[in-house]
Amino acid sequence: MDWNDLLTGSLQQALGPTAAVYCLAAIGLNIHFGYTGLLNFGQAGFMMIAGYAMVTMSTIWGLSLWLGVLLGIVLTIVFALLLGVPTLRLRADYLAIVTIAAAEIIRQVISAAKFSEDLGGQDGLTGFIGPFREVNPFSEPVGIEGVVMWSANDFWVMVIGWGLVAAACLITWLLMRSPWGRVLKSIREDEDAVRSLGKNVYAYKMQSLIIGGMFGALAGLVVTLRSATVGPSFFATDVTFFAYTVLLIGGAARVLGPVAGAVIFYFLITVLDLFFGQATSGANPIIPASIMNDTQASLMRLIFMGLGLMLLMIFRPQGLFGDRRELAIDAR
Repeated sequence: MDWNDLLTGSLQQALGPTAAVYCLAAIGLNIHFGYTGLLNFGQAGFMMIAGYAMVTMSTIWGLSLWLGVLLGIVLTIVFALLLGVPTLRLRADYLAIVTIAAAEIIRQVISAAKFSEDLGGQDGLTGFIGPFREVNPFSEPVGIEGVVMWSANDFWVMVIGWGLVAAACLITWLLMRSPWGRVLKSIREDEDAVRSLGKNVYAYKMQSLIIGGMFGALAGLVVTLRSATVGPSFFATDVTFFAYTVLLIGGAARVLGPVAGAVIFYFLITVLDLFFGQATSGANPIIPASIMNDTQASLMRLIFMGLGLMLLMIFRPQGLFGDRRELAIDAR
């Protein structure tokens, strides 16, 4: 067992661009669920719309990649309005049903064979990353020799990704300290009481859905830039559930909860993946093939993370850094 490789590999993933992507998605869910009490199970849909808008603006219409970023933000606002208008006056579970269905509908339409010529089908789209890499100030790998090391392109995406995370956390902190943020928290606790004070609960919910969706759009832009391609498989339903896991680990209704959750989640899941991968490989594996093979080992990380999440919900439902007085999920 190479413990150094296990720890350095896990640390690299915990601080890498993928962790930044899920952190941004979880910050959006924190606005929705943590502060407002909205159950959005379609955050992957916001990510997908932004990612495809940016890419198609360049590959199909031959326009600026940066104009595609703006288009992606605008389309996510439209998407939030389309989801929110028919559901936000109803119970919370209606929004959950509509968002997860809408995200999956969009993914299936994008991957359909009918649109494969323009949208690439299951293979996705490439050939748009040039303008982004042309402004990359890094030309050599960056990191600490023997500890962590990222390629120049990955580190450039990390700078953008974690920079957006810092800006999103600052915006969230400012919003939640304002009267607007206090109204959101009140809606989460008792929206009837807020409505009795003359506040337009529907309008506040819509604003929350839009802002959280915009943070999800930023996550979609970063994941597309990280991979230098965009495809429907990047935005499957499990992306939203991983983002929720990140949020619940760090603690909902905490500004830095998604940041801590993303780092912890990717460190642990990579540790488990590398551990079981090494334990089942080699001439003399620690775990014999009669007990577990390579394919089964790749699934153990999800099993252990699922078990850990269950225990977290039972013994500390507010998350590792959450406040029970602020928000506690009843796991009974």
